[in-house]
Amino acid sequence: MDFEAERKRLIKRLRSSHGEISERVFTAMEHVPRHLFINENERRAAYADYPLSIGSDQTISAPHMVAIMCHLLDLKPGHRVLEVGGGCGYHAAVMAELVRPGGHVYSTERIPALGAEARHNLLETGYREEVTVIIEDGSGGLPGEAPFDRISVACAAPEIPEVLVEQLNVGGMMVIPVGRYMQELYLVTRTNGVKKEPKGGVVFVPLLGKYGFS
Repeated sequence: MDFEAERKRLIKRLRSSHGEISERVFTAMEHVPRHLFINENERRAAYADYPLSIGSDQTISAPHMVAIMCHLLDLKPGHRVLEVGGGCGYHAAVMAELVRPGGHVYSTERIPALGAEARHNLLETGYREEVTVIIEDGSGGLPGEAPFDRISVACAAPEIPEVLVEQLNVGGMMVIPVGRYMQELYLVTRTNGVKKEPKGGVVFVPLLGKYGFS
């Protein structure tokens, strides 16, 4: 299967259907071989625009959702980024492309097998220097590495965790899905206060851990 051609076709479709998304995001996604982050039995569907199983009852988000979240975060070179729910490492690799040069992504994953797989995938695809994978409950963020310029949460929280907001720089932004069944994607901006903007309905696996669902 010609995965490079499939990737180009996917990005062409996304450009046509999601013209509001920054060209920088599409260029970053063109550089990341999504099929290498996916189990071999799912690989033929790597460039279809829907979620895929990555094992452990978890999924890799649909490409359009990765694009939307990266666009909302307005990632720039040099940004320090926290990712909660790293999964197989694909989303972190796209963000790493966007924060080059000088930026870094700290990706938390609570499931050891997935965290190990993400480390392997990122090493094999050339993103190990820009991404640090931490295997632990990421629902409370990473206080020891805070503050962050951006936070990306790839699992649905019961509410916007204040502990994550507090780990943003002033002017920093976070994208996070909220809700158990009916979920809304929020863009959260920390200024003198906190601005919370709903960005549309989504479907994500639940955030589990101290500040997630029990």
